[in-house]
Amino acid sequence: MSAFNVAKFGGTSVANFDAMSRCASIIENNASTKLVVSSACSGVTNLLVELALGIQNPKDREAILDDLRTIHYAIIEQFSEQKKTKQAVDNILDTLSSMAEAASFQSSDKLTDHIVACGELMSTHILTQLMIERGIPAVRFDIREILRTSADFGKAEPIVDKISELAQQKLVPLCQENVVITQGFIGSDNDGNTTTLGRGGSDYSAALIAEAVKASGLEIWTDVPGIYTTDPRIAPKATPIPEISFSEASEMANFGAKILHPSTLLPALRHKIPVFVGSSKSPNQGGTWIRKQVESAPLYRALALRGNQTMVTLRSPDMFQTYGFLAQVFAILAKHQISVDLITTSEVSVSLTLDQTNTSGQAPELPIDARTELEELCIVEVEHNLSLVALIGNKMSAKKGYAKQVFSALEDFNLRMICYGASPHNLCFLVDCNEAKRAIQVLHQELFEQSA
Repeated sequence: MSAFNVAKFGGTSVANFDAMSRCASIIENNASTKLVVSSACSGVTNLLVELALGIQNPKDREAILDDLRTIHYAIIEQFSEQKKTKQAVDNILDTLSSMAEAASFQSSDKLTDHIVACGELMSTHILTQLMIERGIPAVRFDIREILRTSADFGKAEPIVDKISELAQQKLVPLCQENVVITQGFIGSDNDGNTTTLGRGGSDYSAALIAEAVKASGLEIWTDVPGIYTTDPRIAPKATPIPEISFSEASEMANFGAKILHPSTLLPALRHKIPVFVGSSKSPNQGGTWIRKQVESAPLYRALALRGNQTMVTLRSPDMFQTYGFLAQVFAILAKHQISVDLITTSEVSVSLTLDQTNTSGQAPELPIDARTELEELCIVEVEHNLSLVALIGNKMSAKKGYAKQVFSALEDFNLRMICYGASPHNLCFLVDCNEAKRAIQVLHQELFEQSA
């Protein structure tokens, strides 16, 4: 492993001058941190997505560009030397203006990736200059030079071997004498087109980079001091978790815990790189260590919530005591590159949820062509406005009575598509989005607060 550490800072951690200054202090206080991965400044990606969707009115487009300029200039104007950084940001905004105009005529996933990548490109220019002005030998590196991906715009897949090869050639030598500031979330395909790893992919790219440089550790700095038993904004009595296993944290991320991107831990797990999650606002509060092995493995570890769920139910009497129906269904889904998340079956129906992987963060849709093919086999029903609630724990399916405790607490809720027993680490179900937070509150009180 390399002797140095990789630190990733989320959008709120680089939101303004004070926030970036706290990041710089964290980096200064850890001499082993040689590689820094930055998100876009808080709120910027949302503005960029708005431009990417296509805005017809030129004045409305210009208003958003002005907002973006204001966010970034507010930080730059705190610097002693401003000219170079302002010019870099202006160049990106000029390019962005042309792309936003093109999107107003016809948007596309490819164009969206080019547009939303601008947030990270701007923030890293600014963070680099801030570090230099604090006397830190910082250099900016365009991660697109090494983070090779597929051309699946909006949800690109990393080419791990190529990333590792290029990182050893270009990035590792740079880290020997400098603190390198680079971008999360973005990469490039083999033709040099900008790609993104999907909404929230900054954590994932940081883990991929840590893997590629064989880092000794990965720090994820956000606005929350570690991983909690659930989102404290939903359940105020949620408590921090000092240590959690890779498998538990992966389940939490996959089922919607916003502290981590679902794929973040895969590269770290492959190379056994310990991951620390802490708050850049209060680094002295500590945080959560994610490791392969942990000392305690409680029955109930945490609750996670994931919104914007799409459930597809397929019904056909031809399923009854016949062979091959599900094979036909999944062949159609594979043909249209539709990834399935959860699935439950009965004798004459199957329900499944669609993976939410693209940059927009909106509820995934069943493509019309795929639906047409499926309707040749069965009746197709598509439902939105659902949320997924997941209980994360250890060896739950082997524990007598735990299901009774969970479902008794939820007796007033209409639970849909319960997935139970397939994994020793989770029990999950769908509820109406308007009831999801209350379900989390009720479960957290029953499972985590009663014994507290």
